[in-house]
Amino acid sequence: MHIADGILPLSVIVPVTALAVAGVARGLRELTEDRLPAAALIAAALFVAGMVHVPLGPSSAHLVLNGLGGLILGWAIFPVMLLSLSLQAAFFGFGGLGVLGVNCLVMAAPGVVAWLAYRFLAPRLGTSITAGICCGGAVGLSALLVALVLALSGGEFRAAALLAFLGNLPILVLETLVGAATVGLIGKVRPDLLPRPVGVPA
Repeated sequence: MHIADGILPLSVIVPVTALAVAGVARGLRELTEDRLPAAALIAAALFVAGMVHVPLGPSSAHLVLNGLGGLILGWAIFPVMLLSLSLQAAFFGFGGLGVLGVNCLVMAAPGVVAWLAYRFLAPRLGTSITAGICCGGAVGLSALLVALVLALSGGEFRAAALLAFLGNLPILVLETLVGAATVGLIGKVRPDLLPRPVGVPA
C-alpha cells in the first residue's frame, strides 16, 4: 500500500500530511523511554514486512502489521511507522518521499483505531479473537484509506483504487490469523505489552 510520488495532487497531500504530523506529534509524547525496546522491535517488523512483496496480478501485496503494531504501541505507532516508511522510501524506492505523510497516515491511523477497539472489545470477546478482528480490520481500513486518497486524486485513479482495496483482502485474512496467534502468545508471556481494557485499573 505504498503510494508513489507524482500520483496525488497537493490538494490531497497537504491536508493528509498535516493530519499525519499531528499523529506523529501525539505519538512522540507517548513514546517514553521504557517503551523504546518495543518500539524498536515493531519498527523492525514493519520494515521487514513491507519489503516482502507477493505478486498479485498487476500489483503486489505484503504484510502490513499496522494493527499488531498499533495494539502494542498505541499512538506511538505514528512515529514508528514514519521511520519504517522513510527508510523503505529512501533506500528501496517503496513509496515516495513527497507522499510520506499520506503513507504514514493511511497505515498508522488504523493501528490507533485497532488499539482503541481492542481496549473496548477484549473484555467481551477475549484476547485472541479481539486481536484477530483488530489486526485484520486495520489492514482493511488502510486499504479503504488508500482507495479513498486515490479516488480523490481524479477519476483516472478509480480503477487503481479498487485494485488497491481488492488486492489487500487476502492480506486482511492473513493478518487476522497472524494477529490472533501473536497476541495470544504475547498475552501469555508479556501481557503488560497489550493495551489495558477500558475500566481495568492500572
